[in-house]
Amino acid sequence: MPSQTLQAHGFLLYPNPRNLHRIVFEHHVFVPYPYAIIDIPAMDLVGKTSVYAACRETDRKMGQVVTFELLEDVARFEKRFTP
Repeated sequence: MPSQTLQAHGFLLYPNPRNLHRIVFEHHVFVPYPYAIIDIPAMDLVGKTSVYAACRETDRKMGQVVTFELLEDVARFEKRFTP
């Protein structure tokens, strides 16, 4: 049976069934709002993305991690995301 969680970037990640791409990309942003709705299509991002429910390993803070294929999408996401 495959594992239900992943460990990457200092987080324990829980995959989102709505992810189009089931890859943990190199660039990431931690959103400290575990119940916020993150509307990826509305962000008008260029590259691929994936969203995970997450637990930060350093302080056990729950939230979400959004991973990005392209670094330019990180800045665009941070500018457009509002919880």
